[in-house]
Amino acid sequence: MIKKWAKQNLKGDPAIWLIVGALSVLSIMVVYSATGTLAYKNMGGNTEHYLVRHGLLVILSLVAMWAAHRVDYRYFAKISRLALIISVPLLIFSWQFGTNLNEASRWITIPIINKTFQPSDLAKLALITQLASMLARRQQNIDDFKESLVPILLWCGLICGLIAMTDLSTAALLLVTCMILLFIGRVPMKYLAMLTFVGIIAGAIAFSFGQRKETAITRIQDYIQADEVPFQAKQSYIAIATGGISGKGPGNSVRRNFLPHSYSDFIFAIIVEEYGIIGAFIVIALYLALLYRGLMTATKSERAYGGLLAAGLSLALVLQAMVNIGVTVGLLPITGLPLPLVSMGGTSLLFTGLSLGIILSVSRGGSADFDTTKKNNNRKIATTA
Repeated sequence: MIKKWAKQNLKGDPAIWLIVGALSVLSIMVVYSATGTLAYKNMGGNTEHYLVRHGLLVILSLVAMWAAHRVDYRYFAKISRLALIISVPLLIFSWQFGTNLNEASRWITIPIINKTFQPSDLAKLALITQLASMLARRQQNIDDFKESLVPILLWCGLICGLIAMTDLSTAALLLVTCMILLFIGRVPMKYLAMLTFVGIIAGAIAFSFGQRKETAITRIQDYIQADEVPFQAKQSYIAIATGGISGKGPGNSVRRNFLPHSYSDFIFAIIVEEYGIIGAFIVIALYLALLYRGLMTATKSERAYGGLLAAGLSLALVLQAMVNIGVTVGLLPITGLPLPLVSMGGTSLLFTGLSLGIILSVSRGGSADFDTTKKNNNRKIATTA
């Protein structure tokens, strides 16, 4: 019964569905463990408060993923430009007038429902989708600098620069993703060097006039000098060191009571503490498997746009995961990037679900699969009539 329902309703690459399902279950378990003490203190003893909220957000992200995978991915090219244009004033508004959390105005509070929205999540998805569309349309004249490369460089510089005003790490990671996508899209190396130059200029402007200058300098100095390990990093290292091979078991974390943002930025440390090195390797393997299946989807796509879209979105998700893990284990400076599909969050979970849904839409086979579905529906209507 379940297998039949899944075959009819969960189209696309089954491996991606399984990976997302596994990470979603792990997310609910670890977030519940990491927020238990926090919920008890802040919610008058109601330790299930964050569990319920996060569980609903995970379900919402899965619904968004399911809805997106039912749509022909070609339609996302049509709306991505509009989404990109809308994201520009939203990013400017959040930078100047947004809700300030942790010394950065990255959020906009939505009236009436009083919930925060992070425009950078919309901007990232819109930029990668539009970039894939522009590259696909310009494959025949990809060497034409004025017609092909100038719009791409301008959009990359503008969006990454605006995001960098409040979030340097997200902007840097997005720029790297764009550069890899341009390389896959056969853009000559000299133009990739120009994008690097554009990114440096945008980063310098954001560093000078943005909100994260002092924080960025402090974190880089702490990482390079290493005279004294920052409190967050120290607690993360303790959690990892005490996890051992198999961990302390679900719900038995000790560092969750001391580690700041243990439910978001440093949730991987809680995973290692509770599930050990075995759990850590499983999580890393799941992300690498997601990247592999995403790139396989890209290579199998019959259209350049579908291939570039699947590759760009897969790279964006897995690169962020690797950076988050690198920060947690001390390989990279502290950034504040969440672990996709696992960390507690709002709009980040929603847009992660949308990104995965688009990848699944590409994996369905593109126009042939959707056209067949339409023909079958039309045949049923005609038979009924």
